[in-house]
Amino acid sequence: MFKLTGTVKLISETQQISEKFSKREFVISETSSMYPQDILFQATQDKCSLLDSVKVQDQIEVSFNLRGREWTSPTGEVKYFNSLEAWRIEKAGQGSAIPSDGPSPMSLGSEPTASMSASNNANSESTEESDDLPF
Repeated sequence: MFKLTGTVKLISETQQISEKFSKREFVISETSSMYPQDILFQATQDKCSLLDSVKVQDQIEVSFNLRGREWTSPTGEVKYFNSLEAWRIEKAGQGSAIPSDGPSPMSLGSEPTASMSASNNANSESTEESDDLPF
């Protein structure tokens, strides 16, 4: 698994290659090195929809796999091809979205709930005696 962060330069339409295969290509401009690179990625099958909420000039982080394959031409010449298969796209600087039906995380500095305080006080005497960790 690889990750790359950059600016979206181009998003193509979904291409229906065959009855059972579709792909959508996009280009990311990676500017963190001395020489900026424009890198072509592809999303295939159900992953094509990952690009529906992405616009040109968006800063994104792409998680992808490197794929390589051999191809023999009709004249017998062997060629090798690589592709970067995107499987996750996130806005740069954002983590995975938390599902709305899940519990909300406790913010830093917030007070614990009464049930948490009561259970911590009840267990504090027994854990202090058996707790030999330095922190």
